[in-house]
Amino acid sequence: MTKKEEPPASQVPRAVRVASLLSEGEDLSGDDQGDEDEDDYAYERVPNGDWHTSSLSSSLPSSLLTPELPPHPMDGLPVGPTPTPLVIKAGWLDKNPPQGSYIYQKRWVRLDANHLRYFDSNKDAYSKRFVPVACISRVAAIGDQKFEVITNNRTFAFRAESDAERKEWMQALQQAVAEQRARARVSSAYPLGVQGSEPHDHAGSLELRGFKNKLYVAVVGDKVELYKNLEEYRLGIGITFIDMSVGNVKEAADRRSFDLTTPYRIFSFSAESELEKEQWLEAMQGAIAEALSTSEVAERIWAMAPNRFCADCGAAQPDWASINLCVVICKRCAGEHRGLGAGISKVRSLKMDRKVWTETLIELFLQLGNAAGNHFWAANVPPSEALQPNSSPSARRCHLEAKYREGKYRRYHPLFGNQEELDKALCAAVTTSDLAETQALLGCGAGVNCFSGDPKAPTPLALAEQAGQTLQMEFLRNNRTTEAPRLDSVRPLEKHYSVILPTVSHSSFVYKTASAGKLLQDRRAREEFSRRWCVLSDGVLSYYENERAVTPNGEIRASEIVCLAVPTPDTHGFEHTFEVYTEGERLYLFGLETAEQAREWIKCIAKAFVPPLAEDLLARDFERLGRLPYKAGLSLQQAQEGWFALTGSELYAVFPEGPCEEPLQLRKLQELSVQGDSENQVLVLVERRRTLYIQGERRLDFMGWLGAIQKAAASSGDTLSEQQLGDSDIPVIVYRCVDYITQYGLTSEGIYRKCGQTSKTLRLLESLRLDARSVRLKEGEQHVDDVSSALKRFLRDLPDGLFTRVQRLAWLEASEIEDEEEKVSRYRELLARLPPVNRATVKALISHLYCVQCFSDTNQMNTHNLAIVFGPTLFQTDGQDYKAGRVVEDLISHYVVVFSVDEEELRKQREEVTAIVKMRVAGTASGTQHAGDFICTVYLEEKKAEAEQHVKIPASMTAEELTLEILDRRNVGIREKDYWTCFEVNEREEAERPLHFAEKVLPILHGLGTDSYLVVKKHQSMEAMLLYLASHVGETKHGMMKFREDRSLLGLGLPTGGFHDRYFILNSSCLRLYKEVRSHRPEKEWPVRSLKVYLGVKKKLRPPTCWGFTVIHETEKHEKQQWYLCCETQMELREWLATFLFVQHDGLVWPSEPSRVSRAAPEVRLGSISLIPLRGSENEMRRSVAAFSADPLSLLRNV
Repeated sequence: MTKKEEPPASQVPRAVRVASLLSEGEDLSGDDQGDEDEDDYAYERVPNGDWHTSSLSSSLPSSLLTPELPPHPMDGLPVGPTPTPLVIKAGWLDKNPPQGSYIYQKRWVRLDANHLRYFDSNKDAYSKRFVPVACISRVAAIGDQKFEVITNNRTFAFRAESDAERKEWMQALQQAVAEQRARARVSSAYPLGVQGSEPHDHAGSLELRGFKNKLYVAVVGDKVELYKNLEEYRLGIGITFIDMSVGNVKEAADRRSFDLTTPYRIFSFSAESELEKEQWLEAMQGAIAEALSTSEVAERIWAMAPNRFCADCGAAQPDWASINLCVVICKRCAGEHRGLGAGISKVRSLKMDRKVWTETLIELFLQLGNAAGNHFWAANVPPSEALQPNSSPSARRCHLEAKYREGKYRRYHPLFGNQEELDKALCAAVTTSDLAETQALLGCGAGVNCFSGDPKAPTPLALAEQAGQTLQMEFLRNNRTTEAPRLDSVRPLEKHYSVILPTVSHSSFVYKTASAGKLLQDRRAREEFSRRWCVLSDGVLSYYENERAVTPNGEIRASEIVCLAVPTPDTHGFEHTFEVYTEGERLYLFGLETAEQAREWIKCIAKAFVPPLAEDLLARDFERLGRLPYKAGLSLQQAQEGWFALTGSELYAVFPEGPCEEPLQLRKLQELSVQGDSENQVLVLVERRRTLYIQGERRLDFMGWLGAIQKAAASSGDTLSEQQLGDSDIPVIVYRCVDYITQYGLTSEGIYRKCGQTSKTLRLLESLRLDARSVRLKEGEQHVDDVSSALKRFLRDLPDGLFTRVQRLAWLEASEIEDEEEKVSRYRELLARLPPVNRATVKALISHLYCVQCFSDTNQMNTHNLAIVFGPTLFQTDGQDYKAGRVVEDLISHYVVVFSVDEEELRKQREEVTAIVKMRVAGTASGTQHAGDFICTVYLEEKKAEAEQHVKIPASMTAEELTLEILDRRNVGIREKDYWTCFEVNEREEAERPLHFAEKVLPILHGLGTDSYLVVKKHQSMEAMLLYLASHVGETKHGMMKFREDRSLLGLGLPTGGFHDRYFILNSSCLRLYKEVRSHRPEKEWPVRSLKVYLGVKKKLRPPTCWGFTVIHETEKHEKQQWYLCCETQMELREWLATFLFVQHDGLVWPSEPSRVSRAAPEVRLGSISLIPLRGSENEMRRSVAAFSADPLSLLRNV
């Protein structure tokens, strides 16, 4: 390659020194020596890499005005997804203008495999012209040292300094053209003369600062290409292209303008409208993301030939994929796949979503990919319905709906239509390496979570894991929530389109900001709003420059609106504003001068997009209104669309199956959490006896709903009614403090009289006021005096007081009544007049103080002392008025009568408090407990996050009550022969103990170790045990069992190397161990009521059979002894366990009352909101039911 030194600027013709990006003849020398279309284009001079130009100096620091640029700037750009081609040849050439002028202009020319480009100098980053090598038809010599580059429509003439140099250039060009044609034949590229194979992502005319006429701009992959006009764009001959790996875009001061910034140049563009500008910004930001991505995963997946072309339209080098369908698709088809929803296609980028692409997933695509995918999904596509790379978006949408949602073109499996056989075939296929069979079965309706018939591996996923089929496991995981195709399917989120909405018309001037792609966190000043004439008509909201304009600046279709939000006044520069969210993830902010105008627009827009089904929501003074995908009912497989309105702290919902409104009291929620990853978030709202899952399918409006609901669910003020409330209308902040002190402070000397540290008290109170529901007080982190001080300060600071300003005097006067009965009657009358929240809080507080004074011998806080502290606090006095203390003292003394506390409630309260104190004194409390709630984490069926539930355990709660509580919360109905039981599971010992239905839970809870937990599930052996007891005479059991002692606990002198045969006798008083049947004296004897029997023996002990149990004996000195027993058969194990329960609980193994044994399944609805299990799924429950229904047969055979 020939290289020459650049001549000094004084020796180079003036035209050479003209900056790049100027067409030939665009210099300002005044000479008519332009060389290309001079008459049509007379552009101003635009700098390129020439930083000292005045047009840039104003926006750049002085240190950047004269940078040192590399000789070849474009050669040094970072390698993006489209690697920069290597330069084949570069050097100085003279270029002849097409008019045939004799004045040649010196150009720096560079040739690579894809383009021939020429620049003003070798320091320029951006060319004056580029010619795709694919457009060159031939290269010819035309005279001394001259040659021509000929395309189908243009000819470019160059002159070298010697014939030898000309020959080098011609050979390099001819070789590049030949190689390009060879590549085109292999890859079936487009014909010569047509633009490259990669279609544009966005294209159109833009104004570029410094140019008199508009340029045609195209965003193609990771590049932005500039052309003189549309004609040259079609020819493929452009000015330059900008690699977006070094680019950045941002909005400019002008509402229609934006800047594309690179290290070498700032390109200032102007669009026709704000909407068009937003579209350009979005397209260029996408190009930046693509430029910064990596091609490593794509290259590996493209190693399989079918994966090199889009599975749907055949476009080359597709860089997106559907990870559940296992097909590789192009960018355009990916957009339509997203529109199908995550239940049909989960779209990920091969280049940008790096964390998704594990080695297993990549291998899965190499095994399945487009070959297997289209063999199944596209087996019957008619040629007339096939997609092409240039198909329109509507054509793609219709085709993909038919292909994947309806399964119109799929290859039907022979078992199609027989659900049971499909499920069986799937369970068999996942244990093999036949992924195509699994794909076909799932695509034809096999249940991905169907019951396999094997309780140990109840699902296809468990079977695949058991068989070691890693790829099958990956495929099943990706399809856990995939909907099966249905020919009659109607996309849930499109149902509203079929509803004829009422015609609404309205028009006026409205102030509007530019649309945004994210939530508005900052205040928008009044100057940022533009006055627009807005017209709502025929389901379209259009906004114009003024009332006389014919063409709108933009429009919003009512069918695309998903949410209408009304910020609080003065949120932005205009006092009254509203926000419109669309399906395209855009947010539009509008402002008006008066509240009346705002209300009218909000009402009209709401009427335009809300269907008649949810029109009752329009009557409410909502803060946010819209549609959201949700899941409810026993089936959580498919999302439906509901309409929601947020009003204050209430969330109203209208669902398709029940048009009546269902308010959720957000401040009374038991749980408000966000589940899932950042891309698939789910908002979980748990109210007592019902749960609602709201999905984040559209991130923008979902985040708006999430923030609004979280704010509405938090405390909104200082009054009691504005706090987060519990089930009994008692503020959660009072619950937290009272329960913590009940658990840890009842025996603390001077409780409530002593003050905590001011700084800690204030911090605690602030966090409780902010979100008491999420605060968990823990022993060791908060002192009881800090908590008691926080409670007193909260009650003293109530604006209206606990007894209210209106009734405060009446309470004080009542304390002076001398007749005790009359005084108590007056207290009861005043209590009934209090607002519900105040009345409930007074009862909860006085109940707590009643418990405190019960331990006055220890804490020194009797009724009188408590009254001295709480009188001034509750009545907000200075302590000089004795009557306030007398009211509190009377309420504590007459607590049972004033608050109508029955004996049962009082008994339970005393039992709970007594149990707390006993366990703390005895030192049996285990670890740190949450704020007095005795929070116990209980699981349903198995230990996993989706199945957990947190329950408050009072001292009187039995295992049966806990079981029913969990089943009620999860809305699981108990049917005949359903033996739901609470189990204590010890993971370290690999054993579990079914709790007796009358056993108290609280002592068990405090005795649990870190490796133990409680789980509610069906007792699979209970029916067989009851059958055995019904047929068995007497209450004894004897027989041989394999025995092994725990060497660290027992001192029997027996061999410890393994299990040994021993003879056991169990009667109503004790369990005896004999060395053999003929032995007369037992080697050991244990009282039967002190034994705990756990099912299971840990594997490391190598038990001789799988029918073993672990027995633990606790002595009076709290010393534990432990040993292991193994039976020969399962039935033998059940007989021993049944006898243990029988003798330990006086023959009452299972509750005899029919209401306890088999409760009727509750209705699965409350109003029109379906009751659903907390974080559970229908399939999980079905598996347990199926496992149990299969088990009794084997039990009866054993009997």
